[in-house]
Amino acid sequence: MSKAVKYAEKAVVYAAKGAWGVFERLNRISPNPSFTPKWSEKPLLKSWQKEKPPLGWPRTTDSLCPKCVPEIRQQILDGKLPHEVLLNEKVGEIKAQIIERDGKILMVKDCPKHGHFEDVMSIDAAFFKHLEESFPGRDIRAHNDDKLHKHGTSTVTHGRGSVLTIDLTNRCNMMCDPCFMDANQVGFVHELTWDEIKTMLDNAITIKPRRQMSVQFSGGEPTLSPYFLDAVAYARKVGYNSVQAASNGIEFAKSKELCRAAAEAGLRYVYLQFDGIGNAANSHRKVGNLFDVKLQAINNLHEAGVEIVPVTTIINGINNEQVGRIIEFALDNPKKISFISFQPVSFTGRDEDITDERRYAQRYTLSHMAHDIKNQMGFGVPERDWFPISFMSTFSDWADLIHGPQAEWGQLSCGCHPNCGIGMAMMIDKETKEAVPVTAFLKMDQVAKDLAKVNDAARGKWLSVIGFALALLRNYDPFQAPTHFKITDMMKKMDKTFNATGKNYGSVKGDRTLEDIQKRRQDRWNFLFIAGMWFQDLFNYDFRRTEQCIIPYATQEGEISFCAYNTGIGWRNIIEKMHMTATLTKWYEEHGRHEIFAGGKNVGMTHVGHELVLNMEHVNSEANHTLDELGIAKNAREERLRAREEKMKQDAENARMAKLYREHVLGEKPVEGLVSLDSIAPAKPVAKQEGELVSGD
Repeated sequence: MSKAVKYAEKAVVYAAKGAWGVFERLNRISPNPSFTPKWSEKPLLKSWQKEKPPLGWPRTTDSLCPKCVPEIRQQILDGKLPHEVLLNEKVGEIKAQIIERDGKILMVKDCPKHGHFEDVMSIDAAFFKHLEESFPGRDIRAHNDDKLHKHGTSTVTHGRGSVLTIDLTNRCNMMCDPCFMDANQVGFVHELTWDEIKTMLDNAITIKPRRQMSVQFSGGEPTLSPYFLDAVAYARKVGYNSVQAASNGIEFAKSKELCRAAAEAGLRYVYLQFDGIGNAANSHRKVGNLFDVKLQAINNLHEAGVEIVPVTTIINGINNEQVGRIIEFALDNPKKISFISFQPVSFTGRDEDITDERRYAQRYTLSHMAHDIKNQMGFGVPERDWFPISFMSTFSDWADLIHGPQAEWGQLSCGCHPNCGIGMAMMIDKETKEAVPVTAFLKMDQVAKDLAKVNDAARGKWLSVIGFALALLRNYDPFQAPTHFKITDMMKKMDKTFNATGKNYGSVKGDRTLEDIQKRRQDRWNFLFIAGMWFQDLFNYDFRRTEQCIIPYATQEGEISFCAYNTGIGWRNIIEKMHMTATLTKWYEEHGRHEIFAGGKNVGMTHVGHELVLNMEHVNSEANHTLDELGIAKNAREERLRAREEKMKQDAENARMAKLYREHVLGEKPVEGLVSLDSIAPAKPVAKQEGELVSGD
């Protein structure tokens, strides 16, 4: 774009500044009351009516003891305590302080029985403060939810935004570290029946505010469920316009037919496990050709019309150097990747009983991620370009306003705690691949403040549209935007995102076709959203986060916060045991064993080939050896093996010292004919077939 056009746009910006001054003064006169939409029994909230949890520091919050909780959970699993104790008592709860020390933010807490615990929440106090100060407040309190939200102190109390998660099965075709559910290791199968799936989806849409427009089928590996495709289709039928699957991609890589069938059923996104660029970067998952599998899955899914979201569990010393490489991969392939989700490790499942040494070495926070991206990519200023995910709720409030009181569903609203998740948006030219952070050319913090004033006045659809347009224009810098990006592109992108004017950009509803998908993909500009979602574990658990969870799990016992289900009290273990389908032995007898890829086994694929752009230097790089160099275990299995070896050494040393004591202190002589303990070699492990699992793997 010529400089003349940029200067012309600058003139438009100055005009918008003047027009905003007039609009804002008139907008303050006699604001309208909020209406009560069809999807809620409570009115829309004004900005000043939004509740906030205690923020800043030092502050005190409610947390959990990392040792008490597993002990009590095991008693429930063993039948020594009823699970109702979790509903009526504050099981394992202790107070925690959030403090600053040496420029870092820490959670510190003390259990009368188990002593002192502490862990880092942020390595950048200023960044932590910026995120909390940018939090716009909680969503409408959840209502009409008594039958589903009933989990004691773990109960979700605020909002109904983002994603409902349903685990179709706990069976998996991999054996990963880390794993939330300890898949393939719990000794039983928990797999939802068709009636249970339908009941969960039917129940979910009764909760208000009804704004949860996305449902994600997970597991285990959801594609192993015999009802996977039926579940996708039924979710679209009851009104979810964004149906997702959290998958390792193996079945999608193996079968183009499955990808096409999933797309026809209504699958819109696959949240694809994606730990780095190259097979070495994925080697900790113990599948020989896992990166090749990911590439084939992306190719097959995109070809079928399904969008892909790479999801990366980041662990210090395992793949922290990969964050920049994964973003570069997305920038190189803007027509296929429009969303990235990084998830700093949560020490739960197989990793719950972690040593302090490994926890301190592997801990990775949202602040680590923001700084790593800045250092590895050269963009992403932590306090300018990153905001809490909940920052977008102001924009959702505006969309709720313009869609009016008759809308069947509210807009997706990520009203989670500011410590839960962060996001940065990049505007990418699909033709030239030029990429610029949106916050480099658009003052988003001021746009949000301006938009809150528009929302609070509640002037109706078109005046609200004009107000938003003026807020965007007056905070826009054309000279910092991508070279070919125009004001009209910005307006079109916002209209497409929120469906403000009703223009057809391609349907996203249950009746969408491949033609709709292709129409939406024709946009030259890719709005790449880079998200970081940090799930809690017992070392940093905060009930203020749990109660406003935006990604609850649907279960046979109601809907439970993601962290309370997976990482806190551990409702998953309890509910799956309560409602288990069969023991593993009985399941194998009736259904046979499904294939498991582990121990370096390769996945066989019928079709091989893709058009993705790759940085071959990254593809051929070695795995991260940081922990090996430090002598620290990489996962729970290595810790168990090291502990076993240490015990064997200690036992041998104790036997040797006992022998010396008997000989030299008691004067005993060695008994003739007995074999010395030192001469007994440990038994060799039984050989196993490739991919076959034995206890302890």
